[in-house]
Amino acid sequence: MSAEKHFHSEASSTDVSTNEYQRLARGNLEKTIKHQVKKLKNSNVPKIARKLFKHNITRGRSLVAKAIIDAQNESPRFTPVYAALISIINSKFPQIGQLICKRVISSLRNAYMADENEECFAMTKLLAHLINQRVLNYLVVIQLLHAVLENYTDDSIKLAIGLLKECGQHLSKVIPQELVSVFAKLDNLLYEPSLNKHTQDMIQVLFTVRRDGFETYPSIQSDLDLIDTNDQYTHMLELLDLCDPEKHLHDFLYDAEYEANEDKYKETRKTILGDNDDDKLSSNASSNEDQSMITAAKIDTSSSSPSDNDKEN
Repeated sequence: MSAEKHFHSEASSTDVSTNEYQRLARGNLEKTIKHQVKKLKNSNVPKIARKLFKHNITRGRSLVAKAIIDAQNESPRFTPVYAALISIINSKFPQIGQLICKRVISSLRNAYMADENEECFAMTKLLAHLINQRVLNYLVVIQLLHAVLENYTDDSIKLAIGLLKECGQHLSKVIPQELVSVFAKLDNLLYEPSLNKHTQDMIQVLFTVRRDGFETYPSIQSDLDLIDTNDQYTHMLELLDLCDPEKHLHDFLYDAEYEANEDKYKETRKTILGDNDDDKLSSNASSNEDQSMITAAKIDTSSSSPSDNDKEN
């Protein structure tokens, strides 16, 4: 590489106004978000949220939504933990919470229509816990329950049972009469000859769970009840809403006001995290790490085609 080309390359890797810098910064942001979400567990939800807030997650809102939904889809048993993280993010950045809700509803509808049971049940579980965490209004789950019980199959009944186990405790507090109506429909199906015995047995078990006050399926575990009701923003979405998943946000988009927008986010971050020395130190370390990773990424991706970096993986 000639000295002139080398100088141009180095300048591009540090000049925020260049397409190259912004593309590499986005790739670094995606790696950071995935890394933090991967480390999530019951005991560190607030800590992970703070680490995410140190980075411009409004710019990377699609990356946040994708990382959390993908992780939950792979490990549905940790759904309450992912929902707790979403509740914290939503309390500070409702636009990110709304995007996640839209994508969950859209993915659930698509999976249900395509008979993709595994994804359907995973998204149903996440939907239930978004309602438990007051990120999403309960109306959508009532609409879903009526839809799957109206033209029922064994699979749709199982979906309804799973949904009721996960958020039945919450629904019994906020809309008890609606819950009575749903259980009346299930009661009528107990001896429906078109259902197999296993499904009927599952209905019987659900009635036992209900009689026990859903004790084995708490709406929110005590260590995951992290946001005060007054601080939470609840999104009013319906099952039949278009719920545009905004897939265009997956695309890399050059920002002519990149530096100004980053400065705006830093001000927002201060109101969330405060401006103590520890946060300053962590922020500076993060900034240095970002710059070194961007420079390294430039070397690693020098032979990649532009389209490889345009989309989220």
